[in-house]
Amino acid sequence: MRESASAVLDAPASSPVEAIKRFPQSPLAAESPAPLASAKKSRLPALTGLRTFAALNLVFFHFSDPKQFGWLAPVVDNGYTSVSFFLLLSGFILSYNYSDRAASGQMEPGKFWLARFSRLYPVYLFSLVVSLGMLALEFRSQTRPMFALGVASTLLLVQGWSPTLSTFWNTPAWTMSTEAFFYLIFPAVVRWKRPRKLGWLLALLGSLWLAGMVCPGLYTWLHPDGDPHPGRYSNGWWIRALKFTPPPHLPSFLFGVALADLNARFPVKSRWRLACGVGGLAALYFVLAHGERLPYVFLHDGLLMPLFALAILGLAGKNPLSRIFGFLPFVLLGEASYCLYLLHFNLWTLIHDSGALQKTGLIALDPWISYLLLVVAAVLAMKWIEKPGQKLIRRLAGA
Repeated sequence: MRESASAVLDAPASSPVEAIKRFPQSPLAAESPAPLASAKKSRLPALTGLRTFAALNLVFFHFSDPKQFGWLAPVVDNGYTSVSFFLLLSGFILSYNYSDRAASGQMEPGKFWLARFSRLYPVYLFSLVVSLGMLALEFRSQTRPMFALGVASTLLLVQGWSPTLSTFWNTPAWTMSTEAFFYLIFPAVVRWKRPRKLGWLLALLGSLWLAGMVCPGLYTWLHPDGDPHPGRYSNGWWIRALKFTPPPHLPSFLFGVALADLNARFPVKSRWRLACGVGGLAALYFVLAHGERLPYVFLHDGLLMPLFALAILGLAGKNPLSRIFGFLPFVLLGEASYCLYLLHFNLWTLIHDSGALQKTGLIALDPWISYLLLVVAAVLAMKWIEKPGQKLIRRLAGA
């Protein structure tokens, strides 16, 4: 008697490669005709929950003593790696959601750009308003032409192309300049023909991983800033270019795009997803625990791509690990992670410079009360700024 397709797919596989090969290829990889309509993709709540921890880790990285976190100290001490994770995850999520539409000719670049702009710019603009105190400091420290250029480029989301002005006005906002560039090129990128064979797809991922280490490798070899041991507080022009401009981060984004193709070939309920997720997170902890032995520039850009990939593949499936990270409170906070990321830096400064904690006696609960205030502010910004702003822009655009 012939076995059903579901029986074949649900049968245990002896290896990850076997599990992938027996699973149908994604529309971009398959030779069958594109579907007339693309079904809406299922949500990935565990990855949203993971964003909660990545965003909080950045807050702790900027405003804590890592030793307070015990065995998690290495993770907090290397919290800057969360940014690389976010950029890779961005490519993965966009490709996950839009690849089928692109393959069937249903993706319209104009609508895509409007969707991204309406989703991100309201909170971005609000974060600049919150950061007006920092803008006053920029006015006093910059020449008038550089100040004007900084204001204009930040409002236009292109400040990241200048190593000098990349962190102007609101330090974390440089990533939105990078993301804006990725969004600009994504409609073309998602249409590129990617490998149909698993081996070539894995080779592409490996090549992008190596490409992500070219810029750090050149920096380490050439020492253009004259600093033989660059670190977190290095501020030379070239290391700022490495850390804050879009080109060095492009391989991570493209890696995420290609990773979505691999994910589409991987059975959602495969036991190997759990192994990937646990193994990836464990390996990340091990690497970060020994982070002081690794070159900072490689850890900052490129080195961790494969481990991020394992964690993403694990949490994109259905298994006990994804259920943990898909816990509803984690998901709800993950939805506000973008707001938390953009607001946390200058809002922290505003809270502490205002003297409100001292006046109310809450300073005794610091820094935990400040962390709580940042999270509450992020959730409120999502509810009162992000979502209404998105609706307003789309309405004005007639979408």
